[in-house]
Amino acid sequence: MSIVSCCFDTQTEIPDCLDSMLQKCSHPGCCFSCTCVRPRYKRLVDNIFPQVPQDGLVKSNMEKLTFYSLSSPEKLDRIAEYLFQRASRDMSRKKTGYVVMAMEAMDQLLLACHAQTLNLFVESFLRMIQKLLESTEPDLQILATQSFVNFANIEEDTPSYHRRYDFFVSKFSSMCHSNHSDPNVRTMIRMAGIKGLQGVIRKTVSDDLVENIWEPIHMDKILPSLLFNMQDSKYYKEENYKPGLQDKNDPGVLADTCIRELIGRASFGHVRSVLRPVLRHLDLHNLWVPNDFAIHTFRIIMFSIQSQYSYAVVESLMSHLDENSGSSARIRTSITHVLSKIISISAEESVGPSVLEIINSLLGHVRVSASRRQDAEETQYMEALISCLGEFTAHLPDYQKVEIMVFIISKIPGEKKPPELLLQEMLLKSLLIVCKKYTNVSMNTTFPVSLLEPLLRLCANGETVFLVQSVLHQLLDRHANLSKVHDPSLDHAGIVREQCSRSDTMFLRKYGDDIYTCLVDSLHITCSLEILQAIYSTLALIAIELVTITTLPSFLAMVYSLQEFALSQNNLSVSQKCNVHILAICLLNLVSNLLQIPSMKVYVQSVIDKRREIAPYLLPEIREEHRLDNLDINPDLLILEVKLGECLRQSGVEVPTISASLKYTSQRQYDVHSWVENTGMSMKGSNSDLTTLDLDSANSTPGIQRKYPEEELSFEAMKRVLAESSEVVKANEKHRQEQLFQTFRNTTFQEMVVRNTVKVKTLQSKLMELLNKTQYTPLPQNDMPPIYEQLFPELFAY
Repeated sequence: MSIVSCCFDTQTEIPDCLDSMLQKCSHPGCCFSCTCVRPRYKRLVDNIFPQVPQDGLVKSNMEKLTFYSLSSPEKLDRIAEYLFQRASRDMSRKKTGYVVMAMEAMDQLLLACHAQTLNLFVESFLRMIQKLLESTEPDLQILATQSFVNFANIEEDTPSYHRRYDFFVSKFSSMCHSNHSDPNVRTMIRMAGIKGLQGVIRKTVSDDLVENIWEPIHMDKILPSLLFNMQDSKYYKEENYKPGLQDKNDPGVLADTCIRELIGRASFGHVRSVLRPVLRHLDLHNLWVPNDFAIHTFRIIMFSIQSQYSYAVVESLMSHLDENSGSSARIRTSITHVLSKIISISAEESVGPSVLEIINSLLGHVRVSASRRQDAEETQYMEALISCLGEFTAHLPDYQKVEIMVFIISKIPGEKKPPELLLQEMLLKSLLIVCKKYTNVSMNTTFPVSLLEPLLRLCANGETVFLVQSVLHQLLDRHANLSKVHDPSLDHAGIVREQCSRSDTMFLRKYGDDIYTCLVDSLHITCSLEILQAIYSTLALIAIELVTITTLPSFLAMVYSLQEFALSQNNLSVSQKCNVHILAICLLNLVSNLLQIPSMKVYVQSVIDKRREIAPYLLPEIREEHRLDNLDINPDLLILEVKLGECLRQSGVEVPTISASLKYTSQRQYDVHSWVENTGMSMKGSNSDLTTLDLDSANSTPGIQRKYPEEELSFEAMKRVLAESSEVVKANEKHRQEQLFQTFRNTTFQEMVVRNTVKVKTLQSKLMELLNKTQYTPLPQNDMPPIYEQLFPELFAY
C-alpha cells in the first residue's frame, strides 16, 4: 500500500492503463483497500451516492463535484461517462433510486456548466436519457423527459454537427399515443411525450446545423401525435376554447400550445411541410364531417402562423379541395366551410395576383359543380363556395372588390343552355355577395365600363334579370334606402338623400339613357310581379342618389316610356298593365318630391286624386290579379307629355319634348336581346348627337309617318352603310394611286415641269377675280358703341 502511495500522488490522475487494475483492487470483496488510488472524479462521483437510496444525493459532496467540474471542464466528458455507467449498472440491478440520483446529478451538472466542452458532456447525457426512455417503467420515462426538457431550454455556446434526434422524435411520439390501463398514468405519459416533442422542436428549429426537423419523416410523427391528443380532449371545440382557462394537466391543451409554437416558428418554405400531415390526419380519421375539429385546428394554424404566410394556408387548403373533387359533396362542403372560417384572416395579407388566384380557384369550383348533376348536397356545396367568396372579399379594400366584381362578371357565360344558366346564376350570386361588402363612394369608380356594360347586357336575359337588379340595388344604395323603396308606394317618408356630386351627375348624363333603356327593355322579356318590384327599386334608387334638375328630363322620359309600354303592348295582361301604370306614377311622384318642384308636385297630385276617385286600381299596391275584364283608361288619368314639359320649363329646363330626351323608341319591333348583343350598349356616350331625334313621338303620334318607311333603321344597317362607304373610298384611293404611278412612269421630266408650273399672270387674274366678287361696303356711322361693348362692358377698360 505504501509503495502504491509513494508512486502515485492522490492529487494526481492515474494512467488509464492501471485504471482497470485499481478498480479490481477497490472492489469490496478484495483484501486490499485501494480506493485512495482511484481517479479523483470517480471518487467525487461515488461520494454523492448515499448508502441508502431514500436519503437522496449527498448535498455537500454534490457541491464538491460541481466545483470540480467548473474548475476542470475537460473532465466533464469522463464524469458524464462514469455517471452513465453507474446508472446502467443500477438499472440492470433494478436499483431505481440510484438511477434517479444519477439523472439528477447529470441535470445539476448540465445547468451549472456552460463551457465550450459541454458538447462532450451532452453526448453521455443524451445516452442516459435514451436509456431511461427505453425502460418500461413510466416513472423513468417521465424523469428522462423532464431532463430532456431542461436540456432543450439551454442555449449551447457551440453547435453540434453530428447530434441526431430521430430516436427522441419517435419515442416521444409513441408516448403521446399511450394507452396505459391507468388513466392517470396514461395522462402523465402523454403529457411527458408532448413536452418531449416540444423540447425537440425548441432544440432543432433554431439551429440550422442540426438535423432538419421539418422533413416529412419527422412531421409525419409529430403533428399526428399532437392532433390525436387535441382530438381526444374536451377543450378542442371552438365555443369552449378559452386560452389560459383550461386544466393545465390536460394533454389536449398542451398539444394545442405545442402546435402553436411549431407553426409560429415555421418559415414560408416549411408551411406546407406542416399542413400536409394535418390534412392527411383529417382525411384518414374522417374528421371533415362534422368539421368542428378541423375548423378549430385551422384557426389555431391561422392565428399562429406569421401573417405574411397566412395565404399559403388558404392555397394549401384549396389545393386539398381540388384533390377531393371526386369525394362526396358533404366532404367538399365541409372543407369549404373550413375555408370560409379562415379565409378572411388571410385576406388582409393577400395582395396582387394572389387575390385573383384565390377568386379564380373558387369560381373554378363553382363552374365544375354547376356542370354536375344537381341535388340538395351539391347545391349546398355551391352555396358554401359563394359564402367563402364573400368572407374573403369582405376584408379586402374597396378598389380590390371592384376588380373582383369585374373579374367575376367576365367569367359569366353568354349561352342559354341549362348548365350555363345555372353557372350564370351562381356567378351572379357570387357577384352579389361581393357587392354587399362594397362601399360606394363614387359612381364612376363603382361602375367602370367593364362592369356596367356586361350588367346591362344581362338585363336582357329573363333568367338573370332579377339577380342583376339585386346587384344594382346593392351598388346604388349608399344611404340604406333599399328597404324603403322595396315596393311601389306614394309614401316616401324616411328616405335619406344627399346632394348629388358633379361626378355622379356626369355619370348619369353619360350612361343614364343606356341604363333606362335596359331597364325598360327588361319588361319586354318578363313582366312578373317580382321583376316589377326590382325595377322599381332600381329606378327609385337612381332617383334618390343621382337625379338632379339637369338630368331630370331623361328620367321623366323613362317614366313616360313606361306608360307608353303599358298602353302599346297587347301581349300584357290587364293586371300587368295596371302594375306598370302604378310603377310610372309612383316614380313620378317620388322624383317630384325629392327635387321639390312645385308645379310638378301639383300636377302629379292631381293625377293621383283623379285616379283615386275613378280608377283606384291604378294606384299602389301592385298585385298579381286586379280582377278586371278589360282596361279602358280615361286620358285624364294618364301622365301627359305636354304637362311634364310645361313643368320642366317652369323650373328653367328647356326641352323640345319629353320623349326626345331618351335615346330609344318605346315600341321595339325587333328582338331586344339581339339588339343588346349587337350594339354592345355603347357606354362611351357616342350617340349624344342623336338626342334631338323625336323617334318616340313619331311612332306614337297618329298621322305622322316616316319619310322612308321601307328603309331599315338599326345599328346593323348603319354599320353596313359605313362599311360600304369605306370600301368605296378605299377603291377610289387605290385607283388614284395607280393613275399617279402611271403618270410618273410614262411622262417625261419636261412635260411634268410644264404641267406643274404656275404662270404669274394666271395667279394675278385669279386674285383680281376674287377681289371683284367681294365688294367692300362701309358700315353706317353712328354714335352707338359696338354691340360687343354693349353686351360685355366688363371686358373692356378705357
